[in-house]
Amino acid sequence: QVQLVESGGGLVQAGGSLRLSCAASSGLTFSSYTMGWFRQAPGKEREFVAGDTYIRSTDYADSVKGRFTIDRDNAKNTVYLQMNSLKPEDTAIYYCVARYKSRIYYKPGEYAYWGQGTQVTVSS
Repeated sequence: QVQLVESGGGLVQAGGSLRLSCAASSGLTFSSYTMGWFRQAPGKEREFVAGDTYIRSTDYADSVKGRFTIDRDNAKNTVYLQMNSLKPEDTAIYYCVARYKSRIYYKPGEYAYWGQGTQVTVSS
């Protein structure tokens, strides 16, 4: 069983930055997992934000390209999402996901493992 715990959310002004972290349960072969981030804004469907495969290829939603960066530290079983130039439309609950040795999938139903989410609020 994979457990994921996100942290780092909060309130930030437009143009600011936040760094989200997602720690995976110990005892996991973290380097064998494709990790990703989804988000869900009020009244909207959950959407893909960023992904990092177990072979270290990444992809991003068009809406965050050039502003967000996904990275990981396999020694710490942790994946990060650096978010710069934040906009009010980035306001959402951000979820960490994991899938064993796969390509990046863009639909939430493709991921079996989810964190509890962390709230990001960007004020204008």
